[in-house]
Parts: sequence; C-alpha cells; structure tokens
Amino acid sequence: MTSAYDKIYLEKAQIVLGRMTDYAVYDLEYAIDEIFDLFIKTGYAKRFENGDYQVLVGMSGVELARHIVEEATGQTEFCKPKYTMNRSEEYWLGWALAYYQWKSNFSFEYILDKVCASDILKLYMPYHEMDIREFCDKMSEIIKSPPAGACFEE
Repeated sequence: MTSAYDKIYLEKAQIVLGRMTDYAVYDLEYAIDEIFDLFIKTGYAKRFENGDYQVLVGMSGVELARHIVEEATGQTEFCKPKYTMNRSEEYWLGWALAYYQWKSNFSFEYILDKVCASDILKLYMPYHEMDIREFCDKMSEIIKSPPAGACFEE
C-alpha cells in the first residue's frame, strides 16, 4: 500500500499525534474518545492522513490539540502544557495510531469506527513494549473481526 506521505515524515507525525493526545487528555481534560471524535469532525484527521505538511510537521502536538478544540468549540484560551519526563499511555496511543494509519492507509475515521480509541488504549500493556509491527498486526486482526462501531471488552 502506498502511504499519503513519505516515511521521512513519519517519526515527526507520530510525535505530533502522541503529544496532541497527551495534552488533550491531561491538560485540556478531554476524554480520549472525545478528542479523537473532534479530530475527525474538524477535518484535522483527514488532513493528517492525507499528508498535509502543515498538520504533520508544521505544528506541534499542543498546537494541533488547540486548533482542534478551537475549531470545534470556539475556545481560544488554553492552559500552558505540562511536560513530563515520561510518556503517558495516551501519548503511546497517538504515537502508535499515527504509525498504524500510515502503514495501513486506512482513514482515522475508518479505524476508530472499528475500534474505539479507549479500547486501543487497553492494548498499551503489553504492546508498548513490543515492536510497532506487533501492534499493527493486532489492530488489523481487531478491525477484521468486529462489526462496525463495536468496542471490545476485556
């Protein structure tokens, strides 16, 4: 499958989506499914997956989260981001999801219709310790098995 953007941009794209997710959840206090719903509804997901370089590498994850929230809600005042030394589970989710979307060439809307972001987060243990290709294999397996809109149970 041909990806919408070159692999040279992938690492930065993963960092942007990881940081967007972390900031939205921990600093802006959005639920994980809610922020990804806004990501899709505002069109930023489509721009990201289509390789819009302004979204992929032209802004930080914090800026992306702020653009999404501002466009969706009109909010223009935002708290200062808290940077930690450790990567959160939510950061991993955004980072891994960006890779999976790039590799599979599925849209974020399609992926998240098949498996909720909150359920992808349940894969953190043990997949954050594994090669990213293991996560991709698991995501493809999940996407092929449940009906659209289904979220899996632990």
